[in-house]
Parts: sequence; C-alpha cells; structure tokens
Amino acid sequence: MTVQAQILDLMRDLQAEFGSAIIMITHDLGVVAEIANDVLVMYGGRCVEYAEVDDLFHQPDHPYTWGLLSSMPRLDRVKLERLVPVAGNPPSLINVPPGCAFNPRCAFKEFSPRPCNVDEPQLLESYPKHDSRCHIPVPKRAEVFAERVAPKL
Repeated sequence: MTVQAQILDLMRDLQAEFGSAIIMITHDLGVVAEIANDVLVMYGGRCVEYAEVDDLFHQPDHPYTWGLLSSMPRLDRVKLERLVPVAGNPPSLINVPPGCAFNPRCAFKEFSPRPCNVDEPQLLESYPKHDSRCHIPVPKRAEVFAERVAPKL
C-alpha cells in the first residue's frame, strides 16, 4: 500500500507539473475514487457507463457498475454480509454475445422492455454528464437501483 500511495502521489505531482491529463486503467475502484475526475466503465471492450467520479459512486446507472460496487469492500460501514461477486464469467472478446455484452450476467434484464440479447444498446445520456449503455429505461434503472442495489452497498 505504501508503494501504491507513492506512485499515486508521483502521478499527481507529474500531472500538476505538466498540466496534463492521465488515463489510468484499473480494476481498483478505491484508487478510482481517490484519483479520478471522470470514470469510464468498460465491459466486453465497450464503454457501458461514463460519468464524473462522484456521480458514478453516488448514482451508478449500469447493472455492471452496480455489480462492481457491490463486490467492493466498504471502509465507511460495518458490513456483516459477504461481498457479492458479479455472477458468471466475462465474455470472450473474440466472440462477444449479441446484444448487450453484459446480458448473460445481468441480474436485472427482466426490467428491459427489449430483449437484451438481440440489439446492442446505444451509449446515451441518462443524466447530465452521465452516459450509459442499457436497454432498461432510465426511470426504471433508478427505481431498481434505489430499491434493490443501494440498500446492499
């Protein structure tokens, strides 16, 4: 952890010195929360959600992002239950399934009015400066998140 903190400090120093942006690729959402301004969540080689970091952590909009956050330990709460992994296996990037690449693993596709395994959803703005790629209508995603996902985070 000490080395990680030193590397992150060095990255911040270099960014400030040169006035540049940094693109960081990581699975560590703790690092993302600490260092990023904007977050692009990818699944199956495609962007599934893009938002400012605070928006992504407080109002995630894609079922894959919900799964990532559910599988992350929280230091700000006492957690009595085990972390919940994202069920299933990632897709082969050589043979991505038709439609939404996340559909074989999605626990919420029942809320989609369209078959998730047919057409790939478009990346559309769900909220100001917050885009996601999902067939579930935005109001329904917000409802599902509030009722089923957020209480477990």
